Formats: sequence, structure tokens, C-alpha cells
Amino acid sequence: MSEPRKLEVLRAIVEDYVHSREPVGSKALVERHHLGVSSATIRNDMAALEDEGLITAPHTSAGRIPTDKGYRLFVDQISAVKPLSPAERRAIQALLEGSEDLDDVLDRTVRLLAQLTNQVAVVQYPLLSRARVRHIEFVLLAPRKVLMVLIADTGKVEQRVIDVGQDLPDDALAELRTRFLASLSGTPLSLLPQLLPAVVAGGPPARRGAAQALARGLEALATSSREERMVMAGTANLARSNVDFPLSIGPVLEALEEQVVMLRLLSEMAEDPRGVTVSIGRENPYDGLAEASVVATAYGPDATAKVGVLGPTRMDYPTTMAAVRAVARYLSRILGP
Repeated sequence: MSEPRKLEVLRAIVEDYVHSREPVGSKALVERHHLGVSSATIRNDMAALEDEGLITAPHTSAGRIPTDKGYRLFVDQISAVKPLSPAERRAIQALLEGSEDLDDVLDRTVRLLAQLTNQVAVVQYPLLSRARVRHIEFVLLAPRKVLMVLIADTGKVEQRVIDVGQDLPDDALAELRTRFLASLSGTPLSLLPQLLPAVVAGGPPARRGAAQALARGLEALATSSREERMVMAGTANLARSNVDFPLSIGPVLEALEEQVVMLRLLSEMAEDPRGVTVSIGRENPYDGLAEASVVATAYGPDATAKVGVLGPTRMDYPTTMAAVRAVARYLSRILGP
């Protein structure tokens, strides 16, 4: 069997199985796909694919289904990720735009991606340790009480109320805010502890105590969200795919619940030249995901966090890869500088 025909037969088997969830036979392939050869030839081709470990027979079925190795070869042959339709792009744009709050943007992102793919969608929060100061705001709530707001270039907003230890009029607080913002705008959050003492020392002595309190508050805000987090949606889609997890859906749900497992998996997924990375079945380092596939890509100003989907290996890979890449691009655009 020639290499092009092998790939064509494998593609037809994958597409039919993903669509029907039924093992695929040679007769069905001849009827549904214009392969230009007889049913007997297709049977021989399928035997060759089976010998190579690309397809297998479940139980005593006459049909065949793809193996992890077969899905991998199929995915590797997707030379370019197809673009979404204009309607799909408009839907993404309409849902994701119009919100500056990172929590809201990421929540909308996973709900949208779960809808587009009918899988579980996950997104890592951007690491604030890699983020920079976009804006600082101080709001006087009472003579000594100040609401502090720190906004990072990732869109993350941190805030808290502090006691500055002395009465502050509005103009004095505005002057302190201007000083802090002028000195720290664009600074990596991880460097704030080293830079804040100089900002305090350069201020008016009469406001030194208040400036120190504000500096301590900013440092606390900068370090409060260092731990990695993720948000997900669409777990109900897994329940509808229960038949696609012959062993048990339990380990997959446990992996999602144990966020550290998913965060590690997403972090370790290397970038693919097509911009979307796919990890199939037993390629996943966690045993509980041996019957699942993960499709993910990086997003954000410095592309350090990942967004993606998790579902059964019987997945519409071209459509899923396109949706993940498109959503990541919109997300990067919204959170970009």
C-alpha cells in the first residue's frame, strides 16, 4: 500500500469513527469515501494499518477503530490548522470583548471553548510573577482608610483596604499615587519588593508613614496571586462521553479536580509549529488520562499560560485545534498591552 493511500484510509477511518462512534468496516469506507479502490483492497489496507498498530478491532467487531498511534499519525498529518468560519469568529469576539476584568474574561473563555468543542475547557491564569504593573489606584474611603488597586498587564486586578496610620486629605493621597505610579509603571511585579523602599524614601517626610503603609500593601498585593490557578467549564460534556472511557471516567474527573495534575500537564506541553499542541492517550504523563486527549496552546503577552480542552481520544481534532487556537488569539489580543 502506498503511503498516500495509507494516510487516506486512516483519515477516513478516524473521521468516520469520530462521527459515528461505531467501529468502521471496509464496506462503509467504500460507500462513504471516494478512495478509488475496491472493498477487498480496502480490507487489505486495513490489515496493513492494523499490523502497524494504527487501528485495532474492539472485541469481536468486524470494524476497526483508531489506536493512540493512529490518532497521532492523523494529527501529525494536519499540516495547517483550519480557520474558523466568520460566524464562529464573530461569536468569539462578541463573547470575549467588553470585559476588562481577568476573572470574567477567563470564565467567559472556558464557557465559550466548552460550547465550541463539546469538551472540557481549561485555562491557566497568567502568572503574576511574570506580569508588570499597568496601573495603581488609591481611593480614600475614610480619613485613614484607603482602597488600594493594583492592575497588572495581564488584566489581573488585586485590591485591598488598608489603614495608612495617619489622616490623609485627597490631594495628598493623589500625590502619593502619582509618585508610586510614575516610579513603578511597567515594573515586573516580582521586583516591587526591591523598588518600593526607594519610592518611600523619595517622598515628603510628613507622609513617610502613609507611604510605608501603601508600599507594604502593594507588596502584599503583588505576591498574593503567585500560586498557579486554572478555571474550567464543560465537565458535563465528559458525562455525555462516558461510553468513550471504557475503563472508567473517574480518573479523568479526578485529574480535573486535582488542579495540580492539569497545571503540570499544561505547563509541560511543548509548543508545536502549528501553534497548537496535542497530547493523545498514553502520551499523557498521568495514568488517569490514558483514555483522554488534551489540545492546548499558549496565550497572553508573554505566552506563558495555556488554554485548551480535554476530552476522549475519539475527538474531532481539526475542529478542536482550530477553536483552541482562535480563542487563544482573541484572549491574547484582549489581554495584550
